[in-house]
Amino acid sequence: MPRSSFSGSVTTPKVDVAIDMGNPFLNLTVDGFLKIGTVAATRAAAEDAYHVLRKGNISKHNLEHTLKKMCKEGAYWGTVAGVYVGMEYGAERIRGTRDWKNAMMGGVVTGALVSAASNNSKDKIMMDAITGGAVATAAEFLNYLV
Repeated sequence: MPRSSFSGSVTTPKVDVAIDMGNPFLNLTVDGFLKIGTVAATRAAAEDAYHVLRKGNISKHNLEHTLKKMCKEGAYWGTVAGVYVGMEYGAERIRGTRDWKNAMMGGVVTGALVSAASNNSKDKIMMDAITGGAVATAAEFLNYLV
């Protein structure tokens, strides 16, 4: 009996955008902002496209709403990513080492700043700082495994 097989691999596309701001700190921060901001804007567009297709109602109002949402989400998550990358890089430069502790400190500071900017209570700011540090540390450990 004839047999056939299929073999292949899936790889993620790698997109590198080089923007030279004249300072490594600014380069990394802008790079994080652009990459994550683009992902957030794309997610918002896909989500709204799904809702528009589900309702079957395409209008100028829906398009304007989607564009506003893309800009808002892209700017918000891009800013969060830029702050995180900048804080992690700053911790690396201050400590002189590159390890998981930099990611933890970057996550803690980012979580606290984002929460404080949202006018949350002190307890909520602390919880968000802990969450940010935990998520960043877990992501760093997962990067070491892969």
